[in-house]
Amino acid sequence: MIGKRLCIGDTIGIICPSSAENVEAIKNGINFFKKQGFNIKDGKHIYNRLGYLAGTDMERAQDLNNMFLDPNIKMILCIRGGYGSMRTLPYIDFDIIKNNPKIFVGFSDITTYLNGFYEKCNLITFHGPMLTSKFEDEFTLNSLLNTVMNGYNPFTIKNPDHIPTDSNSAITIEGTLLGGNLSLICSTLSTDFEIDTTDKILFIEDVGEEPYSIDRMLTHLLLANKLQVCKGIILGQFTKCSLPHYERSLTLEEIIQDRILSLNIPTVLNFMSGHDYPKLTLPIGANIQLDCKNGTIKVLEPVVG
Repeated sequence: MIGKRLCIGDTIGIICPSSAENVEAIKNGINFFKKQGFNIKDGKHIYNRLGYLAGTDMERAQDLNNMFLDPNIKMILCIRGGYGSMRTLPYIDFDIIKNNPKIFVGFSDITTYLNGFYEKCNLITFHGPMLTSKFEDEFTLNSLLNTVMNGYNPFTIKNPDHIPTDSNSAITIEGTLLGGNLSLICSTLSTDFEIDTTDKILFIEDVGEEPYSIDRMLTHLLLANKLQVCKGIILGQFTKCSLPHYERSLTLEEIIQDRILSLNIPTVLNFMSGHDYPKLTLPIGANIQLDCKNGTIKVLEPVVG
């Protein structure tokens, strides 16, 4: 399933399903999208606070359900990640999502929804920037808008020319793209929202994790037989995942070599999607062609209607 493409003048629904955000940042983001020519509808609870959460679990889930129910909403854009989306899962009505497919965009903690909505509802979702992202980065903005406005035609996703990718392979493969934040993917294992990576192309990224933690999570995926069955792997940005010295640590590069590249699965490294800029928008659940040699993703089907 796909949502209808976004056009200038359409309404974007804003929700805050994870951590709370300050009022000024939310209003700045809303004003930015209004200046781009879109109408905005606020979720009822986006300014709520409950500790590190943007309101109660039921309040945040209610905003999400209501945005999918609203026939005037074309795209649902999350305000930020942080933590909390998993807590809302028992209160989400997946039948509403199945019956009202829409463009849904977010990343980081929103990974839970991106893969869950695809797995439960067969809805293509979008790993992309959120309301409070840095849209002064034109490559980030253009990647999002081109995808959700023009993604009914075939298109290619690639890094800016000055940021090269790397790979252990020169082949081209096809498969369904899944994934997102490594921590969240691991957190859903052995739940009803566990990701199925069999013959899929898995994208992973993370932020603020020391190398040992990345090692632990990749080892978790290996023990769960999630990496070995992938058709291909895309490594995005691992931002702030380094150390000032490595006297008692493996480097991130050594961990990736040992835990991923040793599998001899076609893998692309340094794809610009994650907690850095530019931030490329990726269609989760879409059939793609991954050109490992050139580090490009060709989207093989419409991702908006």
